[in-house]
Amino acid sequence: MSNALEGIRVLDMTHVQSGPSATQVLAWLGADVVKVEAPTGDITRTQLRDLPDADSLYFTMLNCNKRSVTLNMKSERGKEIFTELVKSSDVMVENFGPGAVDRMGFTWDRLQELNPRLIYASIKGFGEGPYTHFKAYEVVAQAMGGSMSTTGFADGPPMATGAQIGDSGTGIHAVAGILAALVQRNSTGRGQRVTVAMQHAVLNLCRVKLRDQQRLAHGPLAEYPNDEFGDEVPRSGNASGGGQPGWAVRCKPGGPNDWVYVIVQPTGWEPISKLIGRPELADDPEWSTPKARLSKLDKMFQMIEEWTSQHDKWEVLAELNSHNVPCGPILSTKEIIEDASLADNNMIVTVDHPQRGSFQTVGCPIKLSESPVKVETSPLLGEHNEDVYLRELGVEADEYAQLKSNGVI
Repeated sequence: MSNALEGIRVLDMTHVQSGPSATQVLAWLGADVVKVEAPTGDITRTQLRDLPDADSLYFTMLNCNKRSVTLNMKSERGKEIFTELVKSSDVMVENFGPGAVDRMGFTWDRLQELNPRLIYASIKGFGEGPYTHFKAYEVVAQAMGGSMSTTGFADGPPMATGAQIGDSGTGIHAVAGILAALVQRNSTGRGQRVTVAMQHAVLNLCRVKLRDQQRLAHGPLAEYPNDEFGDEVPRSGNASGGGQPGWAVRCKPGGPNDWVYVIVQPTGWEPISKLIGRPELADDPEWSTPKARLSKLDKMFQMIEEWTSQHDKWEVLAELNSHNVPCGPILSTKEIIEDASLADNNMIVTVDHPQRGSFQTVGCPIKLSESPVKVETSPLLGEHNEDVYLRELGVEADEYAQLKSNGVI
């Protein structure tokens, strides 16, 4: 069975997380992703190491299914070799600082001359404007994209989310742009630029908060638990902020992740009222309708928590699901990595690595019926130099040895 992106070569000039997360998805989908690294390697190979002299989990979990070559782009011969790589590639992806690739001598105009069919994708921190040259990191993007100002409790500071929406979230947006450009190339025969900014990707993921910002012009947001509203969307704790109120309620024995998130739909109130031992509330006009409950959501979830705190989260999950009440236990990272259903769905996979032995990583969340994904180990630094340079680019063996000794590769 063939892979969806079989025959597509991706020149991967990325590092750290936002770029590698994008090219890893392309590799999972079957593209031949050739990661071009400086002779010293992607910095994440050595960051946050848990084992000495082995690639870190930070690197291995973002670079599966790729090939690695080393190349000194500051050398003239390195630039010549890179030129040949560009000519033989369908996609090039980079997430250097603004202008870095241009300064190497490879402007978009130059890349188009070398390969008119090339799709050139760039991930930056910000779009054109006053922020263009600012440095961007995961939480900086969250801060400037609308996430942090709306995350946390009203009486507390703005909070970052543990989900990497700035880095990996931007990577997924880049994948969408690259795939769209590949489809369009089928009809035009031409490549194009694909640009994605981390701030813009986070903003796209925060669109419902921009919805609520505009709704504020017409009065307080009734589905929020906040007592006061100003002229901007407040932090609202664990409130769903949607049409159906939700909240995290504590379960026994009261550990840091002994919680269940419960959504109260109109049809769910009657079974919930029975489960919590207050069946009379199902017909009480003070509680029986969503509108009646909206002004006392805190009291409603307090009553629910009085019941859930007497049971563990798995018992609560079973009871609520038996009555078709939407809910979800708060799963710790330990529970997730040990979850058999995630393993069965190939979302937690075990991969063998030549240095580390086996490690666990996240599998591909995109499931294609005709193109199943097999997660393979990340490459060692320069592991595929001979394959790419000798066998595919046709570099002579004598020169190859010289390139190694001269530090070009």
